[in-house]
Amino acid sequence: MDTTLHGFTTRAIHVGQAPDPATGATIVPIYATSTYTQESLGHHKGFEYGRGDNPTRLALETALASLEHGQHAFAFASGIAACDVVVRLLPAQSHIIAGHDLYGGVYRLFQQVHHDNHRVTYVDLSDSVQLINAIRSDTKILWVETPTNPLLQVYDIEKLAEVAHAAGLLVVVDNTFASPYLQNPLRHGADIVVHSTTKYIGGHSDVLGGAIVVNDDQLANRIKFLQNAAGAIIGPFEAWLTLRGLKTLALRMERHTVNAMKIAEFLQEHPRVRQVYYPGLSKGEAREILARQMKGFGGMISFELGGDADHALETARTVLARFRLFSLAESLGGVESLVGHPATMTHAAIPRAVRESRGIRDGLIRLSVGIEDVEDLLADIAQALGGDH
Repeated sequence: MDTTLHGFTTRAIHVGQAPDPATGATIVPIYATSTYTQESLGHHKGFEYGRGDNPTRLALETALASLEHGQHAFAFASGIAACDVVVRLLPAQSHIIAGHDLYGGVYRLFQQVHHDNHRVTYVDLSDSVQLINAIRSDTKILWVETPTNPLLQVYDIEKLAEVAHAAGLLVVVDNTFASPYLQNPLRHGADIVVHSTTKYIGGHSDVLGGAIVVNDDQLANRIKFLQNAAGAIIGPFEAWLTLRGLKTLALRMERHTVNAMKIAEFLQEHPRVRQVYYPGLSKGEAREILARQMKGFGGMISFELGGDADHALETARTVLARFRLFSLAESLGGVESLVGHPATMTHAAIPRAVRESRGIRDGLIRLSVGIEDVEDLLADIAQALGGDH
């Protein structure tokens, strides 16, 4: 990590991104090469083969490490590819503890990809007793999302890390919803940070990617080995697009947050909305955690429609069909606003009974609030729900 630059946006624009030494190009070039010519046997310029290293990818990894206050970062083809590598760090037949509110793709990774090798216990991480009771002799990792997907719960990383480390566990924090601009889990006790860089870091819904950031050298060596050996690397063009997005991350996150707060307050007062999930509306202990841990509330909101539970899916389908400015789409974190239905989209891999027990019901709608003019967004939500704002 470059310790000479302090400001977030300064680091996002400059760390790992010096002018190209060959041409003086201000922006890091796209090094579209699969291999590198060596000066002689055993003598090269740090690059041998594209799966192992690429200068464009290295620039992205260096910048990401700096922004997360880590020593090492590794870029992957997708967020779930990064998560898969973290699971591959574990010895066979390990036990994982994960928060019960988490992305459906990670649940699918645990339950359908690594189910023969590992076992997972899902707990409410706001309850330290549940966490302590779930720890076993073979438990290796505590997997945390904060804020969570899709119910935007906020957990105290320092408190969780204290409990986990006392039992010898590694703490993994998925920081996708917050982004490195709003939260840095390594500074609060996390051992591993993962991102879907597809989301806020890329920021324009035009590139897939993922990342892992760590401080520990031994962990870094193992992750580097798996990155090369398993090969789920990000390509040079995708790395370049992600770098381009990274440069405006701070500005975008500020606008996402301002817009989302206004929309959350509007939804909270709307007669057709039963409940709103947004960190900015938190009170009590959750608000205190936010003050210590994050410097903003982010751009994600979920809300549950009121009405007859037996017709919740039909009601949600009607509301979703009315949106005009918000696009009905998977994913999140782009400059444009998106609306989704977790139960049938992002969390469909979770069995219905399990989803509903965790609060992901058919009437739940998730918003990724973009950076458009907020009055236009409010008008679109109002007409979709039925009524004026």
